[in-house]
Amino acid sequence: MEITNRTLTADVIAALTYWPGVIWGGQKHPPDPVDLTVLPSFFDEVLQELPWWNHDWKVSHVDPGLPLEIESDHHGHPARFTEVSVPGTVGSGRGESLPFVAKVGFAGDQLIRFQAKIGDIVLSPAVAPAGQLEAHPFARVFTGLMDLRGIPVREMALETARSMSTIRMLRRGRHNPEPVLVQEVAKVLGMSETDLSVIAGLDDGEVEPSARACPTCRRDVPGHGPTLGSWPVSGQRRITDAGPGGQFH
Repeated sequence: MEITNRTLTADVIAALTYWPGVIWGGQKHPPDPVDLTVLPSFFDEVLQELPWWNHDWKVSHVDPGLPLEIESDHHGHPARFTEVSVPGTVGSGRGESLPFVAKVGFAGDQLIRFQAKIGDIVLSPAVAPAGQLEAHPFARVFTGLMDLRGIPVREMALETARSMSTIRMLRRGRHNPEPVLVQEVAKVLGMSETDLSVIAGLDDGEVEPSARACPTCRRDVPGHGPTLGSWPVSGQRRITDAGPGGQFH
């Protein structure tokens, strides 16, 4: 099933880009009214392609949308697509109703992203193949930070005293970013533990006290020289192996 990669009609695009509550340079204000009634049927068409969707439930009402991003080739503010949030209501044939909001991304007349929130449930396209676990969002961030610094899995494992399999699972999103683990990898990445905890989506109550008390961890101790793992990295491989006499290679 493919929800995206479909062509939007001119009427649907006009309804999606009708933003009477927004003033921006590319639109007349107030804009000329458009027919918003094309959107419920458009949303119904998309939702009813879900094999488990109860066709008794339909979008009964929508309000004008709000732009989250506007496609533009303007210098300094380029955007490859337009994304809009459209609030409304879904209802069943039995008189039940729930709040509804759709997030629709399109480039030109091509639908490229679609997400719906019905009540407190979010329906969003999966990244992993069917039947496979979705990766934890931190995986992409962690992998990118390691790769940008040129830190291999083996080195991260050695400096955190973790197994290589644990680091690989964290990179693949198969291991949750536990508070202590996040603190350990933050030191190797040369980042504040509190900053990386926020990036990992950890609540303040999940952050260990040491991370809150020492946001600039791994400082060099005066008179003792740099400790292993304390080197800030800027696009180069880290130094990890000490040779005879403690001299670094």
